[in-house]
Amino acid sequence: MECTRCGNTLGRSVTGGIETSLAFSASALVLLLPAALAPLMSLVSFGTQRRSWLPSGVEALWRDGFQSLASLVGLFSVVLPFLYLILMVGVLGGVRQGSTAPLGRLFRWAGELRPWAMIEVYLVGCCIAYTRLEDVGTVHINLGGWCLMAATFAVLLATVTLDQGAVWDALPNRVEPLRARRTLTCLSCGLLLDVERERSRCPRCGARLHHRKPATLQRTLALVIAGFLLYLPANLLPVLSIERFGRTRPNTILSGVRELITSGLWPLAVLVFTASIVVPLMKLFGLSFMLVLTHRRSRRWLVGRTNLYRFIDFIGRWSSIDLFMISILVAVVQFGNLTRVRPESGAVAFGAVVVVTMLASRCFDPRVMWDVTDTAA
Repeated sequence: MECTRCGNTLGRSVTGGIETSLAFSASALVLLLPAALAPLMSLVSFGTQRRSWLPSGVEALWRDGFQSLASLVGLFSVVLPFLYLILMVGVLGGVRQGSTAPLGRLFRWAGELRPWAMIEVYLVGCCIAYTRLEDVGTVHINLGGWCLMAATFAVLLATVTLDQGAVWDALPNRVEPLRARRTLTCLSCGLLLDVERERSRCPRCGARLHHRKPATLQRTLALVIAGFLLYLPANLLPVLSIERFGRTRPNTILSGVRELITSGLWPLAVLVFTASIVVPLMKLFGLSFMLVLTHRRSRRWLVGRTNLYRFIDFIGRWSSIDLFMISILVAVVQFGNLTRVRPESGAVAFGAVVVVTMLASRCFDPRVMWDVTDTAA
């Protein structure tokens, strides 16, 4: 079932039901434990072996004085994936058992955490780090690495098989009698309510009810401006430096892409260039374009602008690939004066660009673009 105005999918039938998504979510949670406790990969160079664990990149960044960057990597790759899977297993298990507990709030939290739980993005960062480490020594994938791959695929399968509508329908307060002619929709669970309930709490998921996201244009504009200001240092300053035999060579994001091309790794070079350079810039210009036309109350390309927003909101998290790659290299390539990798200030600016652009797309309410028309569905 699709919206007659913008073509958005309002509901979809998913085979397998709640049990299938629950099974994949529980499997991912179980597999993520050894992925966090066992080494992901090991590097043998100069007669010395170095290993990388899931939290070791966080520790290395913190030790080098980049606490803000370490916090981001730790949240995106360790804390939030675990928290998301725990919430999903709890909610889906409770729904399957017919629990009367207030699961709507937990399911809402899980949905809000999903874009920030970047286990699959971290896995791609591991793959790129693997190709960079092969230039330093011999690399082996360990038990934690295989478990991380399996957990990532389980998370993706759990997402694909999840029928959010069926979960919301199974929760209490699914239907509320409408007394007023004007209604509003809960932004989190889609429950249709009387407009008089604005600024109160949704009876199903506990979200604050608003006809439109508060100050959506002002907040998005402020974040977009901050994103443009941070984009230049993120791409001009080095994100890491390689010290080899006493000589230091700084690396920017673009120079890392050139190294991948030189090594013949064109697919990875295209992936890194797109995710780290093109995607943030496209998000900033795309949101700016929507802000200008919305401010001018333009009716042009409403469907196209809505689809552009959905695309921008979907791909924003993939810009974190370079952050995870840097954290792995900093943790593994530590061989004293022979070879070592250190993070640089450009990585902090790039991490800020990722967070700011993601927040900007989450703050923007695409429905304000349609307020210019009174066309009925």
